[in-house]
Amino acid sequence: MVTQEDVAKCAGVSTTTVSHVINETRFVSRELRQRVYQAMEELDYRPNAIARSLRRRESGQIGVIVPDIAYPFLAEVARGIEDAGFRLGYNVVFCSSHQDCDKELACLDLARTRQVDGIVVLGAGPDSEHIGELIERGTPAVSCNRRFPDLSIDTVIADNERAGFQATRQLLSQGHRRVACIAGPEEVTISVPRLEGYRQAMEELGVSVPDRLIVRDDFGNRGGFEAMNRLLDLSEPPSAVFACNDLMAMGAICAASKRRLNVPQDVAIIGCDDIAMAAFTNPSLTTVALPKHELGTLAVELLVERIKDGDRPVDEHVLPVRLVMRDSC
Repeated sequence: MVTQEDVAKCAGVSTTTVSHVINETRFVSRELRQRVYQAMEELDYRPNAIARSLRRRESGQIGVIVPDIAYPFLAEVARGIEDAGFRLGYNVVFCSSHQDCDKELACLDLARTRQVDGIVVLGAGPDSEHIGELIERGTPAVSCNRRFPDLSIDTVIADNERAGFQATRQLLSQGHRRVACIAGPEEVTISVPRLEGYRQAMEELGVSVPDRLIVRDDFGNRGGFEAMNRLLDLSEPPSAVFACNDLMAMGAICAASKRRLNVPQDVAIIGCDDIAMAAFTNPSLTTVALPKHELGTLAVELLVERIKDGDRPVDEHVLPVRLVMRDSC
């Protein structure tokens, strides 16, 4: 089996230098590092990950708390997390809480017992009190696409308010004035800024927003289906709908179709997220695209920076969104 001594001999450096390069425990010049890496490649040397983690008191693992990994938007963000973790040398452990407090606490125990080096809270994750306790203990944590206003935590988030504004403004620009909004539950935090963006676009054009044109339901296909039916039952149903995510928009299209309404001629519909299947609905879904893979990638990069430097200032990144025009409006 190839040893560090073999690598040192091949690179023409000391075994101490090889150790510092592998474990990143001391500055080593670029030239020497390249010689060590080249020797490791030539000899097919693989560091002992377990021994390395014990020396560095790190597990080499990142924990991710996600409400439901089956939800397409979160799954696409999770892919970015996994890709970045692999690139940076970390295994990623996913824990789906399904909005269950006991499951969330079990996930957080991974950090408490040091089985992971840090936590990414993805989407509508645990209560801020539990995350606050982790941060107070010095556990590195990053929030991805959710703000915790009362916590000092690194955050990477899409411009959800802008997403709601862009979608609604597009409908208004097409001449619609009775524009409804299908929002998710109030506890789903990303629904709040998207709804606020909808209100801003309506107010900017001087269009009133009757309470009956804002409906809430589950953040999925069935929720969009049920909410759309309630809107269509109004004495004056909307001519256009902004749904706060793509799954609800797809449910809304289904509800309209069952009533033999044509989308977009009878009612225009816009979603938000631009999940992969949005391009393959009938009609294809106009939506606001969020940088899903980039959200996950940047969350991991921020977390690794926090793991390596726990004293650096807290950072927040707000990523831009863009309207994707298809056939539903």
